[in-house]
Amino acid sequence: MTPTLQLILVLLGASVVVVVICRLLRLPPILGYLIVGISVGPHAFALVPDTADVRDLAEFGIVFLMFSIGLEFSLPQLNAMRRAVFGLGLAQVAITTLMAMIVLRVFGYGWTAGFALGGMLAMSSTAIVSKMLAERMELATPHGRDIMGILLFQDLAVVAFLIVLPSLGKGGGELMGELAVAALKAVVALALILFAGQKPMHLWFTVVARQRSSELFMLNLLLVTLGLATLTELAGLSLALGAFLAGMLIAETEFRYEVEADIKPFRDVLLGLFFVTVGMALDLREVAAQWGYVLVLLIGPVVAKLVLIVVLSRAFGATFGSSLRTGFYLAQAGEFALVMLAIAVDNKLLSPPLTQAVLAAMVLSMLLAPVIIHFAEPIVRKLTANDWLAQAAQVTQIAANTMARQDHVVICGYGRSGQNLARLLGAEEIPYLALDADPERVREAAGDGGNVVYGDAGRKEALYAAGLAKARAVVITFADIPVAMKILHHVHAARPELPVIVRTLDDSELDTLLNAGAAEVVPEVLEGSLMLATHSLLLLGIPLNRVLKRIRTIREERYSLFRGFFHGITDAADAADNLQPRLHSLLLPDRADAIGRPLAELGLDGMVEVTGVRRRGARPQRPAPDWVFEQGDVVVLLGRSGELAAAERILLNGEKKTWLRNSSTPTNPNN
Repeated sequence: MTPTLQLILVLLGASVVVVVICRLLRLPPILGYLIVGISVGPHAFALVPDTADVRDLAEFGIVFLMFSIGLEFSLPQLNAMRRAVFGLGLAQVAITTLMAMIVLRVFGYGWTAGFALGGMLAMSSTAIVSKMLAERMELATPHGRDIMGILLFQDLAVVAFLIVLPSLGKGGGELMGELAVAALKAVVALALILFAGQKPMHLWFTVVARQRSSELFMLNLLLVTLGLATLTELAGLSLALGAFLAGMLIAETEFRYEVEADIKPFRDVLLGLFFVTVGMALDLREVAAQWGYVLVLLIGPVVAKLVLIVVLSRAFGATFGSSLRTGFYLAQAGEFALVMLAIAVDNKLLSPPLTQAVLAAMVLSMLLAPVIIHFAEPIVRKLTANDWLAQAAQVTQIAANTMARQDHVVICGYGRSGQNLARLLGAEEIPYLALDADPERVREAAGDGGNVVYGDAGRKEALYAAGLAKARAVVITFADIPVAMKILHHVHAARPELPVIVRTLDDSELDTLLNAGAAEVVPEVLEGSLMLATHSLLLLGIPLNRVLKRIRTIREERYSLFRGFFHGITDAADAADNLQPRLHSLLLPDRADAIGRPLAELGLDGMVEVTGVRRRGARPQRPAPDWVFEQGDVVVLLGRSGELAAAERILLNGEKKTWLRNSSTPTNPNN
């Protein structure tokens, strides 16, 4: 086996095992790559040599990372977020860098070392923070927007640092000249590539795309990315700057999303290799020898950065609670800090002992980032009384909109799916109230007459204020499983008989949601496949009635609720509609006659159909004839209005009176 192949196998094997463990523990993969580098590097088991060839290959990870950032760069986005980006973000990076320069100067280090270290400490982990914001449904919150604005400026600041840091290594009288030349080259490169290169780039990508060859498209993408990176390096700038400019050029074309999908595998693999090489540079013996220094570099910058961000957020008009959340999210180091550290080491801006301590502190802060963010919310609530007042005001506003509502539908999320549902409910004159955490969407919808209020549907207080006790149903329209589980828990604790319909992207979490008490789970993939099958069968000449029958059978097997729906007071006026079967949920109280009796003895056959029973939050199931009812069972009945009323009397009181098909709607024993 050749040494190169052995090297690749060691890196691949170790990376796969460790990254799988990180995924299982819900930790960012970047931490796994760092651990692999520490383990296989020359300072631990020495399985992989720290050679120039390995570092050169790993540098391509930085190239593709900067290319991805260029794809995300958007002038309209910057303009819309200018307060957070050029206000908060600029102030945070500038002040952090200046503070580091002052502190290191006090301890005898040069200003170049302070500038390099300050730039590193100013960075936060875009990968960790954006992932956790998305998982916790906080991207649209005030602190979420501030966090993303600061991260965006940090990403832009990295470009400037990557230009300046190599010049700082010159030192002496050459430094200012090198910086001036680097700045001039950067301006010329930006002007030539962005202004003169946009039209040719668009035309060339159009020519390549018309060949309809994915292989050719990928080869062209690699050529453009690495070609522009090489041009900027030949001009005395960094490879990363050229890749960033290439991404900016392609971002202005219609090929942006295809390019982003194609480049992701290369970026992730090579970036993982880069972080492995960063871990290889960490000497655990050196860290152990100066562990006190490492702790100071860990705790000091994290606390100082948190305080600075809180103060700046307050100065820019954020509430104290929102400022604290922003600070907790951004206090840790980031992946770009590791990129800058590698460049600083190559240009001898930091001494080896300081490099080891800084690297260890940054890795530890990234390891602690998920824990800090996880406990941020309870800490903020304890520290901010005014935040509780703000939440109370929010709940009061929601409650004010629901005081006159009864038998309404609570819509959790007012995105595209929620708005379509609201239109259908409005057409049927069914009252609803939608909760959404995006203030801009709430403002726009309110101007259009939509019954939508600002609120986090995952909070119990917001659901109660939305009239959960008087609601007819709850619909979760966003595909977020953790938040949906929280909503199901709150609804089941308050009203176990209330039906909750959940939207998901696919059926991977189907059983989990049904076991948590969802009345129905609607996977988008399944519905899309049914529509595809319908059109395909019709075009193949299958008769319409046979297609509809087959699709209806599939839906009835998969969605019991498609055979009826939950009616209320507003439906009673439509006499024709009362002839159609409908669904009705019935909670069996402690003295219900059906308790302790099997279904076959109750005489419901031919009257109504018992489509399901949900017991103590377990997954709803269709009862067999020998099913014995228990207290607290939620029975879902399918039938016409009069049939449901008669079945309800049998289940509750044991009455077997003659029932009429067109009698009034069944009464609710809980009202």
